[in-house]
Amino acid sequence: MLIRLQSPRRSRIRSGKAPRCIAKKRGVEEMNITKAVITAAGRKQRTLPLQTLIDRDGQEKSVLGILLAEVVDAGIDDICVVVRPGDEPAYAQVAGSHSGRLHFTHQSEPRGHGHAVYCARDFVGRDPFLHLVGDHLYVSQTPQGCAQQLVAVAANEACTVSAVQPTRESLLPYYGAVGGRRLPGRQGLYEVDAVAEKPTPTEAEQRLLAPGLRAGHYLCFFGMHVLTPTVMDILAGLVDGAPPAAASGGGITLSAALADLAGREKYLALELSGARYDVGVKYGLLTAQMALALNGQDREEVLARLLELLAQRGMWVRG
Repeated sequence: MLIRLQSPRRSRIRSGKAPRCIAKKRGVEEMNITKAVITAAGRKQRTLPLQTLIDRDGQEKSVLGILLAEVVDAGIDDICVVVRPGDEPAYAQVAGSHSGRLHFTHQSEPRGHGHAVYCARDFVGRDPFLHLVGDHLYVSQTPQGCAQQLVAVAANEACTVSAVQPTRESLLPYYGAVGGRRLPGRQGLYEVDAVAEKPTPTEAEQRLLAPGLRAGHYLCFFGMHVLTPTVMDILAGLVDGAPPAAASGGGITLSAALADLAGREKYLALELSGARYDVGVKYGLLTAQMALALNGQDREEVLARLLELLAQRGMWVRG
């Protein structure tokens, strides 16, 4: 069931199911990305978007509010959040000024990340869409936001593009990873030929190599993708073929669908100029808060306070 919030602020959202849009630009097909899906129904994930942090502008915001701003800055304001039944009011409350942009759909059973994405199928229709996970925050190293960088490349390439980040092998148990070849003349862009969910170091070394990375590093998912309708078609097959008990062992993964996609159509990975912060890991909220603060308007004040704390720590150690 798709639930839609109404608001007078909602001025640019289209109603009904639009066909997948491909526009001609200077003789090149360009994919028009107008929708986004945020998944937030996982048992360990569902409360994290409700947490409050201080954003780069010095204002108190929820994790969800910061994510919504990331999506809107990428030129998208038709947004579906996949939640557990009954969570909609809490999410709408912390969405702030973006609440009128939201649709909600339910994942009633914990059947995995891929299943959560598939729950948004009625919202997506046959359109490509931006997908973010609800327990990550992103800090760009350029004036363009991370989602904005990804959407621009996916639109130009007219295909599925996953954001990736070089990640040391000790963190492979936390992420999906890809292997492939770097596209000539394209900075940080790879053609994907293999995908694995939380691979072992041995599996990564055998299947997921990518040229130009430091030893012991692999291209791991960033928590952000632009997905074509083909991904939904593949997920439909995975969902139909998996019993509800598939929740054990991770359930239906998005990585499995993307591994299939790599053999069907053009699929790229983009190394973004930015960093991801998983707020669901130990000290994750603290780390994300520090990253936001050190990249925001209060940077000097935060640095001064950190130096004071370090100085006090030094005094305690000497004492």
